[in-house]
Amino acid sequence: MLEKIRSLYEGDTPQAHRFRYAVLTFDFITVFFVVATSFFQRTAILEFADAVFGILILLDFIVRFLLEREKARMWLRLATWADIAAVLSFLAPITGEGFGFLRILRTLRLLHTYQLLTRLRQDFKFFRENEDVVLASINLGVFLFVMTGLIYATQESVNPLIGNYADALYFTVTTLTTTGFGDITLTGSWGRMLSVGVMIFGVTLFLRLLQVLFRPSKVRHECEVCGLVLHDADAVHCKHCGTVLHIRTEGEI
Repeated sequence: MLEKIRSLYEGDTPQAHRFRYAVLTFDFITVFFVVATSFFQRTAILEFADAVFGILILLDFIVRFLLEREKARMWLRLATWADIAAVLSFLAPITGEGFGFLRILRTLRLLHTYQLLTRLRQDFKFFRENEDVVLASINLGVFLFVMTGLIYATQESVNPLIGNYADALYFTVTTLTTTGFGDITLTGSWGRMLSVGVMIFGVTLFLRLLQVLFRPSKVRHECEVCGLVLHDADAVHCKHCGTVLHIRTEGEI
């Protein structure tokens, strides 16, 4: 039974790919739920939905722990503790209501796995042609979302200027872009450190995205001799070692 489950999480079968796409979809639904419910008062229905999400995430966590070959290393991963925080947030909100957004760190890790990246290249032409731009955008988007979530979760109860997720997102974007209107500021030392983190790390990721967007277009084709991956779309020889390349093309220049 455990090996069948392992094949879904780690295998290269059509069923395994569909399962990973389903997990990815569930992660996005979880994130959307956390954002959407920040605009509403807590009700019994929302508390029930919290419990459902928490149980599903807990089951996924238990399964991945059982499948893990090096269990000690699992506790050193940020995604592991993000899942624990998400489970506690959904099942025991008193420990930190709103931290379910950390589930997106698991989503980021899943998106960067070799199996899913390979499948995305096979299934989606747009992803194949714009992989660097897509991944850079995802990295920036995840950072923006995590920082916004942290700001909302830590400031909502102590800062009258942060009333919902939109307020926290507004502050994060104005800080990231160095616009700094000043109409919303974070309180306390922790709030100031969050602001510093947004400015330093956010600008770095933003510049990385700009670099990918405006550099000359490249295609991914691994040279069989030296292993260079990125080449010009019309390259005939590898710029690193001179080996003749056979880059597949649809005839567009």
